[in-house]
Parts: sequence; structure tokens; C-alpha cells
Amino acid sequence: MGLTIRPLALAVIRRGDALLVFEGRDDVKGETYYRPLGGGVEFGESSKDALKREFGEELGAEIEVGKRLGVLENVFTWRGTAGHEIAFLYEAAFVDPSFYERDEMKIIDEPATAYWIDVAGFRDGSKILYPEGLIGLLSPERGPGSR
Repeated sequence: MGLTIRPLALAVIRRGDALLVFEGRDDVKGETYYRPLGGGVEFGESSKDALKREFGEELGAEIEVGKRLGVLENVFTWRGTAGHEIAFLYEAAFVDPSFYERDEMKIIDEPATAYWIDVAGFRDGSKILYPEGLIGLLSPERGPGSR
């Protein structure tokens, strides 16, 4: 595949003070990290449409995409390989409220699971959130899944 810049669309979905993220692991760095769900933007597709498609593919879920929180550039090394992403970050919400009741969600076709993780752990540095800079885009108010 050559070196390319990958455009991503990621959803910031909140349940109270928690953020929906998947847990990843980089064994080369010895690092466990978290990232919001979403995925690559395909040629000719808007970033909002990519987000809706990815949630259908990954969770079988329909989402409403809200305002764009920002765009972050992420140049990184993952498992010893260089990467470069441009991530469009959007506020989003599940159309089906039952998704907010699930404590974990298996991602279809991936050996990964999504969890609700309290934002405080990302703010205090005890947990790693990617892409870098995302924590600065998160407002402190509670999301649609608030109780």
C-alpha cells in the first residue's frame, strides 16, 4: 500500500460523562489506547456519510450526526509502522436509545469491543485517547445519554 494520508470520520458519542470508544493495543509501544468509533472516508463520500456507513458496518447502528467539533491531524507510529491521518470529529447520537443501555458493543468483523469510558480518565492522563488533541475539543457538558 505505499505511504498515504488517510481521511477518517470519528463520532463523539456521550453517555453522561462517558465517551464511546474502542480499546486498542500497540504491543511494540506496550500501550493500551482508546479511540472513538468511525473509519475511513471513501473517495466521493462526505465525512458525515462515511460516519453513518461505518456505524452501520461496525455496530449495525443508525446514528444522527451533529456538528463538527474539529479536524485533527495525527502523525503517528502504530506497531512500528508510520501512519498519517486527517480525522473529522463530529458529535453524534444513536437513533435507537437502547444502544446507550449497553455497557459494551462488539464491533462486527473486527476483534475489537467498544466501551463507555469516563472522560475524566482521559483528562487526567490515566488513559490514552487518540487522536491527540481530541480531549481539547470535548466540552464538559453531558451528552444525550445523560441520566
